[in-house]
Amino acid sequence: MSKITENVQKLAEPVAAELGLEIWDIEYVKEAGTRFLRVYIDKAEGVSIQDCEAFSRALDPILDEADPIPDSYTFEVSSAGAERALKRPGDFERFMGSDVEVKLYSPMNGSKTFVGVLTGYEDGNVTIQQNGKPQTFDKSAVAQVRLHVTF
Repeated sequence: MSKITENVQKLAEPVAAELGLEIWDIEYVKEAGTRFLRVYIDKAEGVSIQDCEAFSRALDPILDEADPIPDSYTFEVSSAGAERALKRPGDFERFMGSDVEVKLYSPMNGSKTFVGVLTGYEDGNVTIQQNGKPQTFDKSAVAQVRLHVTF
């Protein structure tokens, strides 16, 4: 995590807790010449538009006062989403047994994307159960792991 996102997290966590929310992730990125501060929130029963609005209204003046970002930026609040990225060890623990999509940097057996049930996470290595067989991906090969929702 960058210094900016760490500082924003320290400011955002008490606001989230007061509203019954948790911080899922914080991004500070530059896209098409514009800087964006994105705070992703979550709660057990799901995040509503009203939750995003209440959190945004509560955190915005705190960010203005603390001024943790020297550049101008666009502030956005969003839910973590049904197909959220799993990044921290706690994310993997929380969603053990869930369907996930593993994306690799380079193809393996002709594919860069694998879908299966998350059955293991150790030292960054990810194991899924796919078609009744375990498949482990080395940490260095994994570009992203997300929850996978089938409709």
